Amino acid sequence: MAPRVHDHEQVSSQQEEDMVGAFALLYHHVFSFIKPMALKCAVDLGIPDALHRRGGAATLADIAADTGVQAARLPDLRSMMKLLATSGLFGAATAEDGETLYTLTAASSLVVGPRGLSNIVRFEAGPVSVAPFFDMPAWLRTAPAPDAPKSLFELTHGRNRWDPANADDATMNEAAFAESQLLIEAVLSDHRDVFQGLTSLVDVGGGHGSFAKAIGAAFPDVKCTVMDLPHVIAEAPAADGNLQLVAGDMFKFIPAADAVLLKYVLHCWNDEDCVKILKNCKDAIPARDAGGKVIITEMVLGSGPRDQIVAETEEMHSVFLTCISGIGREEHEWKKIFLDAGFSDYKITPVMGPISVIEVFP
Repeated sequence: MAPRVHDHEQVSSQQEEDMVGAFALLYHHVFSFIKPMALKCAVDLGIPDALHRRGGAATLADIAADTGVQAARLPDLRSMMKLLATSGLFGAATAEDGETLYTLTAASSLVVGPRGLSNIVRFEAGPVSVAPFFDMPAWLRTAPAPDAPKSLFELTHGRNRWDPANADDATMNEAAFAESQLLIEAVLSDHRDVFQGLTSLVDVGGGHGSFAKAIGAAFPDVKCTVMDLPHVIAEAPAADGNLQLVAGDMFKFIPAADAVLLKYVLHCWNDEDCVKILKNCKDAIPARDAGGKVIITEMVLGSGPRDQIVAETEEMHSVFLTCISGIGREEHEWKKIFLDAGFSDYKITPVMGPISVIEVFP
């Protein structure tokens, strides 16, 4: 029996809709790099701070006047602000006189002021961070060898990500500090029970001790130690109060304490190295019934509420980690590492977007 004419029309219509959607999706991906570039431009111009100074809302002309944008560039500024408003980073409303008022949102408020996350934008969307991804095909085709680059970043720049010679080293450190401050506030305001009952804690890879200092201030009875590489400790401000600074190598030894804190450390290492680090942590802490545990802050892919934005953020972060040969992990992958290191149990608590606190028990 021959197909009816309207059946052909339905199939043709569906194919046209599919093709329209396919083109939209392809072009969305092709042009997606413009969003972080536009956000970085807004941050570099000081637009979020300009809106904040005007009470959270301003016209395009006000923004231009406050940030030094030339009048001849207003159409370009308008295009950028419309994109960022459409993306949800700024709000847009029509005033009584018909002009568009651009407003701060919860997201753009995060990059306002000296304690904001503006340096994370500058770091992640800066040329040093972005350039390696142009070399991804070469990296994926590069066979591991003793004399081969150890990471995508090293392939592009000729040195590792933490080399102080990198042009964005200061920005990276400032970005890490700002993000750490937000995490500290989130953990200590809503999840203080993580540190309840501890008398001592060692923050491994803790830099200059901002997290440990905050824990010590919130829990004065907890003796905090920060352990990091010798060159990091050498540049740290002098310790005071219940904070101690120790130079060391986490692959060799970790000072004894009730708890070991690993903040954004393990995603930088492969499974085998993570097991080595965690075994040293286990040697440093007492049994579980004596309060011993390891406290880890990391992404746990696929855990917690997972809308499209969170899902894409997690996967983009995993790809970003390839730059340093790091690894994003799902819960079952974390579990295997914990068990291989000799731990018996763990607890995952989402604390800030896709970031979780993982308590691991011996």
